[in-house]
Amino acid sequence: MNFQSSTKADFKVVGTRVARPDGVDKVTGRALYGADFNVPGMQVGLILRSPHAHALINSIDASEALALPGVKAVVTSADWGVPEDDGLRDVQDNCLARGKVLYDGHPVAAVAAKDMATAKAALKLIKVDYTPLPHVTDVDKAMKPDAPVVQEGRADESVPAGAGPNVTHYCEFGHGDLEAGFAKADTIVERSFTTAATHQGYIEPHACLASYGNDGKADLWCTTQGQYFVRDLCSAIMGMEGSQLKVTASEIGGGFGGKTTVFIEPVALALSRKCGRPVKIVMSRVDVFRATGPTVSSSIDVRIGMTKEGRITAADAKLRYQGGAFPCDTVDMGAQSAFAAYDLDAVRTEGWNAMTNRPRQAAYRAPGAPMAIYAVESVVDELCQKLDLDPLDVRLMNAADAGTKASYGVTFDQIGLKATLEAAKEHDHYHAPLGENQGRGLSCGFWFNFGGNTSVSLAINADGTVSVAEGNPDIGGSRASISMMAAEELGVPYEKVRTTISDTSALGQNDVTDGSRVTFAVGLATIKAARAAIQVMCGRAAKIWGIDEDAVIWEDGAAKPSGPNAGNFEPMTLAEIAAISSETGGPIAGHHEVNAEGAGVSFGVHLADVEVDPETGATEVLRYTVFQDAGKAVHPDYVEGQMQGGAAQGIGWALNEEYIYGEDGRLQNAGFLDYRIPVASDLPNIDTVILEIPNPGHPYGVRGVGETPIVPPLAALSNAVSRAVGIRLTSLPMSPPKILKAIMAKG
Repeated sequence: MNFQSSTKADFKVVGTRVARPDGVDKVTGRALYGADFNVPGMQVGLILRSPHAHALINSIDASEALALPGVKAVVTSADWGVPEDDGLRDVQDNCLARGKVLYDGHPVAAVAAKDMATAKAALKLIKVDYTPLPHVTDVDKAMKPDAPVVQEGRADESVPAGAGPNVTHYCEFGHGDLEAGFAKADTIVERSFTTAATHQGYIEPHACLASYGNDGKADLWCTTQGQYFVRDLCSAIMGMEGSQLKVTASEIGGGFGGKTTVFIEPVALALSRKCGRPVKIVMSRVDVFRATGPTVSSSIDVRIGMTKEGRITAADAKLRYQGGAFPCDTVDMGAQSAFAAYDLDAVRTEGWNAMTNRPRQAAYRAPGAPMAIYAVESVVDELCQKLDLDPLDVRLMNAADAGTKASYGVTFDQIGLKATLEAAKEHDHYHAPLGENQGRGLSCGFWFNFGGNTSVSLAINADGTVSVAEGNPDIGGSRASISMMAAEELGVPYEKVRTTISDTSALGQNDVTDGSRVTFAVGLATIKAARAAIQVMCGRAAKIWGIDEDAVIWEDGAAKPSGPNAGNFEPMTLAEIAAISSETGGPIAGHHEVNAEGAGVSFGVHLADVEVDPETGATEVLRYTVFQDAGKAVHPDYVEGQMQGGAAQGIGWALNEEYIYGEDGRLQNAGFLDYRIPVASDLPNIDTVILEIPNPGHPYGVRGVGETPIVPPLAALSNAVSRAVGIRLTSLPMSPPKILKAIMAKG
């Protein structure tokens, strides 16, 4: 039997709602998060941050701080070399400014001291001489030729001649004849949109503990979405060999993409090396907002032509994204996503990334896609209104399907967009009546999903239990889903399997937990590792029975003869084979390492009902339903949680959340009192409808589900609010003052 290539369609464990393995630890406080690690002799680390949006650093004088009793070390960028690699240099310069500060909150120096009070006192004694420079925080202003220059010479080879000095990247996707397509249209709508930068809003701030030994080896404990990535970045910045730095991931109190890079970890290592003691750094909430990656803000133009029957004839979009003070290429993913839901003959998307005096952007669930699709889906909705067409029927008419050449060049395999649209059309939510000042919005959503480098080790223990080691932090229930797939494949109860997250010394390279890759890629590797162990166990049974290995099959957790010709032997269970493993050849294990491909793209459809108070502009979300293709829902509770969580974050993005900068370039709302994320009372019960259109790239048909749910809410809410007030709104967030202003302007 070819155990490696077989597929499975009938499940006993996968698809059930088993207990989560980390539940008891988390509700009792036993689970250890980033700030929970402590060791003897540990010093407190604090970081001094810039009060300017843009300024030259003329000098840093730490002599008074170092003279303070209890202060062990002070570090600046001078304690590191200057990497040749641009990307690594940007990470390093974001951790400690080199030459000039680029945004309000940019780290300048760091101190290690015996306690928090001493560290705070020491920060006040560090003298930094600045020369303030002109700044820019708006993307459209930053792209102008005469804009203040954030960094010189950072444009890559993609940027056309004549672009402004802050433009760092350009992209273009599409096919077909746009002008001919627009000539066929009965109606054309062209609109401009803006979206604000928003933060991932994770409850747990960044935290780490570094211990650098006299032997040149170091240990790092941190809250992260990828300990291997942290190891690679930190060892390079510190000038260490990767094998000399062991990184252990703590439990993680939320990340959503915001913990896929480093901010404080190299600083803690530098302080520990300098003072010879372990150093712990925990960011304050204000520092999290001022200096860790929010998503990009955007300015977008969209033009779409449609026939009176609802067929899209041509579509064009121009995306301008700012990603903070360092180059990024997030606009690529936005430009590729913009029209991915549609089967179009003529389409083009152009994108520009520009630097501003803001914190360096970080991923936030489907980075780049929500803004682009918000603009596109808003114009599609407006066309439906102008032509008096059903917005769901129009999307079904134009929906991408298997064989569609996507706007970004690929040809889709089996996808679930039409199935999600049809499910939405049949759902009672779509047909429920609306009252006065109420509106219903609809939006499609898309994400690519990733695979990537993955390494898994699975051990069959002598008592018949199973241990799985994988290298990706559990940020969405992966320990449960991985254990379920191992149990499914091996034919043992879920309770017999325990999955643990390994440090960087225990397994081969594992890519970051992002892009909705883990259930797909780690699940695939786990299944293959289980099949490798099954192969060994079948071989052990064949040896005991004295028959060929090919004459043994694995069914229901046991080795069995493949048929009457193979012999009349009683099945040997996994537990029985494991119990005598030392007598039949030694320990039994399965390993699998892969750079996984075939993740399969993901689509979803969201419906939102709102009521807008015409006297205040306040919006109440009355009803919300998410439809999404999960390929195969390994653990439906977790899938529903991902769908609901993305919708909740998208609702906040659409209605309230935004970074607000003053004329001085400083962030004005660096805290949850002024940066308002949705709380339970702001949200309705978010209903979910899981569809399962198998992904042919996975043995169980799994697709990632975590990114897509944040993509449709921006447009779904905007379309609902626009219909409720009778005005097309084009700027997010749609806060009460903005809505009230639009209502009053309408008269």
